[in-house]
Amino acid sequence: MGGFFGAASKEDCVFDLFFGIDYHSHLGTRRAGMAVYSPEDGFSKAIHNIENSPFRTKFEKESTSMHGIYGIGCISDYEAQPIFVRSHHGSYAITTVGKINNVDQIMKDVIDKKTHFFEMRNGEINPTELVAAIIDQKENFVEGIRYAQEIVDGSLSMLILTPKGIYAARDMLGRTPVVLGQKEDGFCASFESFAYLNLGYRDYKELGPGEVVVFDENGVKTLIGPGDKMKICTFLWVYYGYPSSSYEGISVEKMRYNCGRLLAKRDHVKPDIVAGVPDSGTAHAVGYANESGIPFSRPFIKYTPTWPRSFMPTYQSKRNLIAKMKLIPVHDLIEGQSLLLIDDSIVRGTQMRETTEFLYESGAKEVHIRPACPPIMFGCKYLNFSRSTSEMELIARQVINELEGKEADAETVRSYADPDSEKYEKMVEKICERLHFTSLRYHRLDDMMESVGIDPEKLCTYCWNGVE
Repeated sequence: MGGFFGAASKEDCVFDLFFGIDYHSHLGTRRAGMAVYSPEDGFSKAIHNIENSPFRTKFEKESTSMHGIYGIGCISDYEAQPIFVRSHHGSYAITTVGKINNVDQIMKDVIDKKTHFFEMRNGEINPTELVAAIIDQKENFVEGIRYAQEIVDGSLSMLILTPKGIYAARDMLGRTPVVLGQKEDGFCASFESFAYLNLGYRDYKELGPGEVVVFDENGVKTLIGPGDKMKICTFLWVYYGYPSSSYEGISVEKMRYNCGRLLAKRDHVKPDIVAGVPDSGTAHAVGYANESGIPFSRPFIKYTPTWPRSFMPTYQSKRNLIAKMKLIPVHDLIEGQSLLLIDDSIVRGTQMRETTEFLYESGAKEVHIRPACPPIMFGCKYLNFSRSTSEMELIARQVINELEGKEADAETVRSYADPDSEKYEKMVEKICERLHFTSLRYHRLDDMMESVGIDPEKLCTYCWNGVE
């Protein structure tokens, strides 16, 4: 995954750019970059590996040495960006968020026109450079941006830095957000709406699906209006978004609280305490506790000063190790207790099984698990989520294959998604047994969408039910 930020200012924009990008650190831990434009000095760029050091540390020098009135930057788990391009459009920098499934076909079409690529990683084309190559097939930026979004199978949002201003474009179906902020001396564009609030900006507008604008220090101009159809990723609220984030006017914290509340309405167990797996499970657990009247407690404390997010490292073994090491138990709140534990989701099940076993070893009497979303049955086709692993690693798929006695096709898998069906019940029972929980009850898909509170038709739920 990744997040981006761009700023245009009457004065130097680098301070805002530096901290605006830094506020996206929860969206990636591997690569980060900044690109700025100054009328006096032209373009400059810096990219660093941030795997072993946070963004602020790695870019401390650039925060004072780089200068410009326009700038863009990003934090990513994948390709190094922003990249610089010189084409018939002139010189520009570009950064993207999204996923391109049809890279090979697009490369064939583009390379057939005698285009070559410079940005390589492990022999693979940098997707952001590929997007730039697509844009360069058209006569102007507006046509090029729309052409790129139309031919990409997956999703694509972007910022483009030029000497005249910054283009901002949201994915055609709005799968990821792009929001604009305004203050007296300029404007900004951001993946996360909270990223600019402490920098003195106020909300200006949230781009609609497929909307394209260009802005400078003086104003914003709409180049392509928003489309009617939206499929924003629901997982942004459930897990990926920061608690202070807001998408389509719905805050992450409020949605998670609603999830816990609706989970409690359908539940019948009476544990001693309710707890959330920090950090994303906390708001879910508060909602559950307040609705059920069962006390909220914190039998785990997350050690946050240095540990990255548990699923960001490349190798699963490292993810599991980090997840275990950063959660510090409070034995007085565990021993002899019946616990109900809420996490944002169960993907492979490895971490939750280890957590449950540890709780039993620490003297817990019962461990009831309540994921805040339905069983994940399909790998994401639309976003580069690090959690979007091989479908055969998903605990739900493994259990379905076991129940079917063979590798189930997509139609069969979808038949297990109905929470009122016998197949669903057998699947959940088998997952509960395999992971050694006292009981297991997933959040229902209809309740989860109700927790968001916008038109369900605008929500992407592919990873839970396989519906595109």
